[in-house]
Amino acid sequence: MNVKNIIFDFGGVILDIDPERTVNEFVNLGFSSFEKLMSPVFVENIIAKFEKGILTPELFRQKLRDFLGIEVTDQEIDDAWNALLYDIPKERIEIIEKVKENYNIYLLSNSNEIHYDLFVRDLQLRFGYREFDELFHKAYFSFDLHLLKPNPEIYEFVMNQHGMVPEETLFIDDKPENIDAAKKLGLLTYKLAGPERIRDIFKDGLLVEGTKIS
Repeated sequence: MNVKNIIFDFGGVILDIDPERTVNEFVNLGFSSFEKLMSPVFVENIIAKFEKGILTPELFRQKLRDFLGIEVTDQEIDDAWNALLYDIPKERIEIIEKVKENYNIYLLSNSNEIHYDLFVRDLQLRFGYREFDELFHKAYFSFDLHLLKPNPEIYEFVMNQHGMVPEETLFIDDKPENIDAAKKLGLLTYKLAGPERIRDIFKDGLLVEGTKIS
């Protein structure tokens, strides 16, 4: 195994998330149907379109109001929507910095503009990076690319941008469907399964020997 490139997922790998926190915040704002938030209509027609950059934040907020049937302010929506995000752990930033000394590292995240504004501000204020392109060799977000994992085109785009050889590229994600899509393109993969953290697979900036890459 000769890993030269590593593509990291963000939420669930570098940043801890808890979607239930967002559900609870919407309940506190007066919404009571948990099933509706998990419905394909909501996930595919609102969340997915927002994460693909098809919906602007303004359109997303209005569609959310209409779908949930509650009258709330933009700030209340943003606060509830961002509730699922934890702060970026300092330890993981330090690990990424060390890994960057040994590999070409990239970020590939399904995300949206409201979440991005929050965690890039965290990156700036607490760690001194203006953007994720400074922490990684390059960072890619779905709302900029207008593509979502596990669509194979998003992986192919990132790989083609940097001339990556699949057999030399490791993709780390926490979702099985994203891992499966990467495998089909020939990438090496590692599924990070909680309570595992990236500190468990890297030591001194290098992959720990014996890490079960598939």
